[in-house]
Amino acid sequence: MHKTAEQYKKVIENCQSIFQKKGQDYGTAWRILRISSLTDQVFIKAQRIRTIQDTGVNMVGEGVEDEFVAIVNYCVMGLIQLDLGTKAEELDLDIALKLYQEKTKLAFELMEKKNHDYGEAWRDMRVSSLTDLIMMKILRTKQIEDNKGETLISEGIDANYLDMLNYAVFSLIKLNEN
Repeated sequence: MHKTAEQYKKVIENCQSIFQKKGQDYGTAWRILRISSLTDQVFIKAQRIRTIQDTGVNMVGEGVEDEFVAIVNYCVMGLIQLDLGTKAEELDLDIALKLYQEKTKLAFELMEKKNHDYGEAWRDMRVSSLTDLIMMKILRTKQIEDNKGETLISEGIDANYLDMLNYAVFSLIKLNEN
């Protein structure tokens, strides 16, 4: 599991680097997005990955790796928005990066616990199955959003974002190994 921790951290470093560069290009304009809009952004990325996996055709040119990175970053944005709320005001990029690190640390800690209990089962899964799990979590999240965040017995939106983030990281690890 030591190998997983190293691979995970390397993937997150890459995702954060892209988040930071986009923050320098665009600022934190994503702060205006509602949670439902961020969920839809994750959906768009996962749907594109699934279409490419199913058809084998990539007409845009960006690979599925870029889309998994985007899923990680949109999930982090969603987790930040859940804490701060939707605002039209920009965040200082240094503050956004600090929050990014807090959220990815939380996701890493969750991954370590689940990875222990599940015995690294994800390593024997197909990337297409991880994509399907992300899609399922998106649909669950949309239902919770439609229910105004209320659940009777299930985890909330934040737990689903953390799981989607971790499935995307696992996918990136598997793709980098191949």
